[in-house]
Amino acid sequence: MTTVLITGANRGLGLEFVRQYAKDGARVLACARVPGQAQKLLDLAAASAGRITVHPLDVASDASVSHLKDEIGALPLDILLNNAGVYGGDHQSAGDLDFAAWTQTLNINTLGPVRVLQAFRPNLVEGQGKKAIAITSGMGSTARHDGHALIYRSSKAALNNVMRGLALALKGDGLIVVPIHPGWVQTDMGGANASLTPEQAIASIRTVITGLKPADSGRYVNYDGSEIPW
Repeated sequence: MTTVLITGANRGLGLEFVRQYAKDGARVLACARVPGQAQKLLDLAAASAGRITVHPLDVASDASVSHLKDEIGALPLDILLNNAGVYGGDHQSAGDLDFAAWTQTLNINTLGPVRVLQAFRPNLVEGQGKKAIAITSGMGSTARHDGHALIYRSSKAALNNVMRGLALALKGDGLIVVPIHPGWVQTDMGGANASLTPEQAIASIRTVITGLKPADSGRYVNYDGSEIPW
């Protein structure tokens, strides 16, 4: 049985990851900052015959990540899905920057996935899949920067860079470390006019994840598996 740990599992992409992996028979460790406020996730777990367990996790907190590690212990993980993230607020243009929000966005979007990967690296090493996935954004592409959304773009560009670095640093562990852009999806962040439904985006991403090989570690890819310029 495939075992998957998913952060930011309470809504949007994270919730759809949980739904699809559990439907296919995986064991899913679904993490949310405040599980008591994640009713859709709790309902999924209640109907999953034990395949889904719900765990509190704030990826911006060292203590929270450490607590989850203590709770899970040495359980082998096949896939780690670092999905939790924020946009960073409305003040992201040159001359109108919210530096406190920028710091918090970097803590969640960039440091958060590294905290989680660092904590659960031993679990991945013991798993069969050995895949550490970070849900990033095409907006993290420096080559495609348009001068807007400075906070969000910088947090995802930094995430891409550190995932590339970890892919190289953890090569000896046999881990496959890949940042994946989910496309423009109809979520709270993407909006109702987005081109992909969560069902479509996650099904495509899961196909990409399934096909990842060690040689793919460190690539920056789209939801369809195509390459994105750094």
